[in-house]
Amino acid sequence: MKRLAVVLFNLGGPDDLEAVRPFLFNLFKDKAIISLPAVARYPLASVISRTREKTAQANYAIMGGASPLLPETQAQAGALEASLRSALAGTEVRAFIAMRYWKPFAAETARAVEAFAPDEIVLLPLYPQFSTTTTSSSLKDWRAAYRGPGRSRAVCCYPTAAGLARAHARAIEGRWAAAGRPDNLRLLFSAHGLPEKVIAGGDPYQAQIEATAAAVVAELAGSWDWRVCYQSRVGPMRWIGPSTSEEIRRAGAEGKGVIVSPIAFVSEHVETLVELDHEYADLAREAGCSPYLRVPALGVEAGFVEMLRDAVVGALDRGRGAAPHGAWACPAGFSQCALNKETAA
Repeated sequence: MKRLAVVLFNLGGPDDLEAVRPFLFNLFKDKAIISLPAVARYPLASVISRTREKTAQANYAIMGGASPLLPETQAQAGALEASLRSALAGTEVRAFIAMRYWKPFAAETARAVEAFAPDEIVLLPLYPQFSTTTTSSSLKDWRAAYRGPGRSRAVCCYPTAAGLARAHARAIEGRWAAAGRPDNLRLLFSAHGLPEKVIAGGDPYQAQIEATAAAVVAELAGSWDWRVCYQSRVGPMRWIGPSTSEEIRRAGAEGKGVIVSPIAFVSEHVETLVELDHEYADLAREAGCSPYLRVPALGVEAGFVEMLRDAVVGALDRGRGAAPHGAWACPAGFSQCALNKETAA
């Protein structure tokens, strides 16, 4: 039987409170996150991880003392593996997980994939929208670690894939229905923010976020008042906006409630379970923004898993390299786009 390895990428999260500080250090020492020479970046990462440790530990304590990201990703890997086995008769399929900033790291996963000895490898980031800070960093980390067999190709992004948009639309409509279909409600698509300088450097992330939101709205029944906003800002730099907190305050001032969809997150983790569910819910109460509804992350929603399966199968039909799944192509101006960089090369 032909052997297919699918490697799922995500950021990872601490598995206990003692892991919070080294997790933060791994995050901030990444050149894709802080673009300084290593001689300055590593000491700065040490300072940031030390000063943010207690606050971060308090957030993870809310979730029971650990990030749920790995078990959520394991569930997605299992669902995808089962779907691919049904679709690819005669192929032995195994899904692997490689996290960027905590276990299992790429080096550990690379050894497991090498032992499996695949004929084909599909690299599948669980970041629907491409960014140098997520997908590119994960792919570089993997390519530095893997030396085993198999013809490899990557799915660089899938921001407007029909299955992704439909899955988000179903989740939004389901949360709205569960709340009794309130009116006078604004739909906020909340994504992790980035410094403006990252986008100015040719990163297509913001354009892809906006494209995802538009694709989801096109799948929704009826007419929705909606906006894109960004969360999780840290540090003194200028970040892309508007911020999620600004939009919650704006809705409250206009006498509206909000329903918040985590448009860039496909798994529950600290930014959904703490930032959205606690910090922004508290802000909404203070701002008189009611109701405050939060749409769940996609997780193992059937349509989303089917989209991931289709992305893998589609990648098998092309050659090496990276390409998007679905009807998306970054405009030429986005110099950091994975496909544009390969085309230019």
